[in-house]
Amino acid sequence: MRWSPQLAYAVGLMTTDGSLSKDGRHFDFTSKDKEQIKTLMRCLDLSLLKIATKSAGPPHYSSAYRVQWGDVMLYDFLLNIGLMPNKTKQLSSLAIPDSYFFDFIRGHFDGDGSFYSYFDSRWRKSFMFYLHFISASPAHIRWMRESLERMLGVKGHITTAKGSAVMQLKFAKRETLLILEKMYPRSDVVCLKRKRLKIEEALRIVGESLPTARKKSAK
Repeated sequence: MRWSPQLAYAVGLMTTDGSLSKDGRHFDFTSKDKEQIKTLMRCLDLSLLKIATKSAGPPHYSSAYRVQWGDVMLYDFLLNIGLMPNKTKQLSSLAIPDSYFFDFIRGHFDGDGSFYSYFDSRWRKSFMFYLHFISASPAHIRWMRESLERMLGVKGHITTAKGSAVMQLKFAKRETLLILEKMYPRSDVVCLKRKRLKIEEALRIVGESLPTARKKSAK
């Protein structure tokens, strides 16, 4: 398989929300966000597949969307770059080319990442925002931090919530802007629209914008 922005983004999604079966060919991708399922399908040319629903048990009885398929070539490709069955806690570094790394982390962010903003009550007119990447694997989250520091000079910090095995790689305002510039370099990059919109709304408050917004305003 050949790398492309779409494939790198799909690898990011599969890293967070996808699973590889042990049979060497099948995949399962489950999400509560139908747009996320459809975006993965476009990236991997899975348009002929049907999206099913998957219900969780009590006490919440929540439901999610699900797509399953088989592809030996893709399976072998993902194994070769570092993904594997039961990857949650044993995931480490992945062999992502630097030229596609920010497509990958945009998929990673759309899968399990978060962006939040607020006005800090300690200072007037102080609007804060943070970018988070999430993983249950210490080795994987450290690899992401080291990769971003190598390419952008950003450091961030890693935290673990009390009583949780999930680790968060957090970036504050200045470093977040540097990462977002690379994650959203054009208006046509594949991404979840709701997450990009949330980021654009927050950046407008501080007089910043993504490259896509600046291009539109220049016309």
